[in-house]
Amino acid sequence: MGPMGRRGSSSGSAATAGASPARLQRSVDVMSSTSALPRPADVPATRGPGRVRRSLTPRGVAAGPVPGRFRGDLVTGTWWWSAELYALHGLSAGSAEPSVQLLLAHVHAEDRPTVGEALAAAGTSGVAFAREHRVVRADGQQRTALLVCEPETDATGSVTALTGLLVEVAAARPVAPDDEHVRSLQNEVEQLRSAMASRASIEQAKGILMLLMSCGDQVAFDLLAHISSHTHRKVRDVAVAIIASASGNRSLPDDVREILHDASPPSRTTS
Repeated sequence: MGPMGRRGSSSGSAATAGASPARLQRSVDVMSSTSALPRPADVPATRGPGRVRRSLTPRGVAAGPVPGRFRGDLVTGTWWWSAELYALHGLSAGSAEPSVQLLLAHVHAEDRPTVGEALAAAGTSGVAFAREHRVVRADGQQRTALLVCEPETDATGSVTALTGLLVEVAAARPVAPDDEHVRSLQNEVEQLRSAMASRASIEQAKGILMLLMSCGDQVAFDLLAHISSHTHRKVRDVAVAIIASASGNRSLPDDVREILHDASPPSRTTS
């Protein structure tokens, strides 16, 4: 199987991706100053992106508030927020342009430095994190929320995007002793990170299949599901095997290779 890559990648886009974490760092640096903080009411209204991403709702908080989801593309500089994330900040969906600046604008001033540092490290070094902080809503009310961020990287290891969740933890968990509270929070974090890790692997494997098969996003996912069904493996395990093969770490399992071989166009075969 050929080297791993993202659809539509080129030398130009790779150069842009390399410079993007620096832009994120500058955005975080600007927001570290309280004087530079835009008030929520002053943020210009724009139309939000139309594409809705797959739900990452963890089982651990299914009965509580629905987590708000976000994705920041560091190559293009565009961000996407779910309607739930807007609502958690006291904003109407699409009423403000999503960005790292807007996210930090709603972080309590005392918590903003640590959250900003964590976002900068995620965007430049690919360090995933989970931080509990206070959210200041547009109406001035405060909420305690858990921010979980998982970097996405390309074949060279450069960070290309930040994907994550923000969930109001205070309302999602019952009052409990401190030790039980800590264990509950740790379980929530692990479930969130596990969900995002699975999703990241599947998205990366889809990109590999899209290059290999010259197909679209949905066809690539359908092929993953087909392999999963016929090899009795989880979709995530199939994705991990494809990624490992593309990076040269190990060969594809025989049954997975046979299905990919049969599905490949005549001019492209798997190795």
